[in-house]
Amino acid sequence: MNMITFLRKRLLQMLPVLFGIVLIVFMVVRLIPGDPARIMLGIRASDEKLAALRTELGLDLPIWQQFGRFVGNILQGELGNSIFYRRDVTEVILERLPVTVSLVVFSVVLSVLISVPLSIAAAVRQGSWIDQLVRGISTLTLSMPGFWLGLNLLILFAVVWQLFPISGFGTGFVDIVWHLTLPAITITLSLTPILIRTLRASLIEIMHAPHVEFARTKGLSEGRLIRRHVLRNGLMATVTILGVNIGWLMGGTVVVEYVFSLPGIGALIVSSISARDYPMIQGIALIFGLLVILINLLTDLLYAALDPRVSYD
Repeated sequence: MNMITFLRKRLLQMLPVLFGIVLIVFMVVRLIPGDPARIMLGIRASDEKLAALRTELGLDLPIWQQFGRFVGNILQGELGNSIFYRRDVTEVILERLPVTVSLVVFSVVLSVLISVPLSIAAAVRQGSWIDQLVRGISTLTLSMPGFWLGLNLLILFAVVWQLFPISGFGTGFVDIVWHLTLPAITITLSLTPILIRTLRASLIEIMHAPHVEFARTKGLSEGRLIRRHVLRNGLMATVTILGVNIGWLMGGTVVVEYVFSLPGIGALIVSSISARDYPMIQGIALIFGLLVILINLLTDLLYAALDPRVSYD
């Protein structure tokens, strides 16, 4: 089975998942106790405004027609109009999405650059003070709440030392990296311990495998042994953990974006919930669901790239 056939098969398998996500997102508003239109507009809204909103959202139609209309709009790329922003939901999300994606990508790259060398150092010197230090720091940073860590980094590096900006996203690559450094470090300190624990355990297991012991008896240097026989195989379990956590990070950036006042999807979720902007909440949930599915697909493709023994079958 080649890559094209594999992708076609996986895309077909994703259709039931997408349908389930659409159905859940659609039912969320309908299952909320009370009248969704009155919840959006408030108790002082007139009957005329309530009737107009119900017509706009299709709430006056039978439930099956509402779902058909909802799915039809999604297939056309229309997620409705925001009650709070008075704009198309898709436009607002696409304006905010690059901020969240940039933050997640920056955090993942930073986490990999930190976790890989530390995991190798801890695995090669298992039981030594280096191993104990890496494990101790990982446990310490993992136990720190994200909002507490972000606030302390913000106070220390942005307010006291004024090395980084307090808020905003910036313009231009260098300026964006400068603005995203503290938020990315906040996320990295939560993600890196998970990657270190997984990669360290995998490396230790593989270092005692028969083929590695055989390569060692042939006189292969330890550095070359790690690069050629240990690291690539050890990354397999880490790829799984990383793929799962990237999906979690997409939704977990809410607190970090709110702390650092980043104009991303996380801040948009908070404002939409506060404003009871259900069309916007539905649109964000759909986008997040689609991104998680795509991340899982990319993870499967990365398996085959890292391990030639894994086929597309």
